[in-house]
Amino acid sequence: MNEAAVVLVRSIIAFGSLLIFARFLGKQQVSQITFFDYILGITIGSIAANLTTDLTSEAWPHWIGLISWTFMVYILQIVTLKWRKASVYLDGEPAIVIMNGKIMDAVMKKLRYRISDLQEQLREKGVFNLAEVEYAIIEKDGQISVMKKAEYAPLTAEAIHLKPAYKGLGTELIYDGVIIENNLHAVQQNKKWLAEKIKEQGYKDFTEVFLAILDPSGSLFIDGYRDSLSHFTDISDYKGLE
Repeated sequence: MNEAAVVLVRSIIAFGSLLIFARFLGKQQVSQITFFDYILGITIGSIAANLTTDLTSEAWPHWIGLISWTFMVYILQIVTLKWRKASVYLDGEPAIVIMNGKIMDAVMKKLRYRISDLQEQLREKGVFNLAEVEYAIIEKDGQISVMKKAEYAPLTAEAIHLKPAYKGLGTELIYDGVIIENNLHAVQQNKKWLAEKIKEQGYKDFTEVFLAILDPSGSLFIDGYRDSLSHFTDISDYKGLE
């Protein structure tokens, strides 16, 4: 077997293995990735890369290494879920860097966190003045959470005693030209009603519609494969249609 064919076969094995192992490990690796998680991800990826292109050795040692590292990450996940001390040791804890409007210098030094880093992350949160901040917390993944002082906090409906209407989530009825029948039944409508709605917008068939979403207010968003067409229509007159 020539080298190109060997690389192709190994690539398929590595790709399939990574796909299976990633699904096995779940979303914890990417939900709040820490520095240690980052290193683990790079290592597993490097092993998969060697499995693909290192033709000077057999494939099975790399594959065993890939399985071993994945299994160790899985065990580590279980340990950190069951044992808080292990989670704190491996992932660290959130650290308060601004408390009651005051910068915690000792915490900043312990984290080796510069004031320029703090200002940069605050700007990313839309805060350009340190005087506006009541609390700032560096999370385990390095991101910053900010609570502004009351006088600088955004005005909310609750603050002015308003009760805004419930928006909810839209329901996809057509995606990529295919009707999602379960969703259509969930909103108590049928294909006849949907066909009439898309016909009103100039579409002759469901396959001409890329996306159709019904929101809780009764508005139907229709977007066809013709990019210039994108509409909202009111379906209040069709509620009782069978």
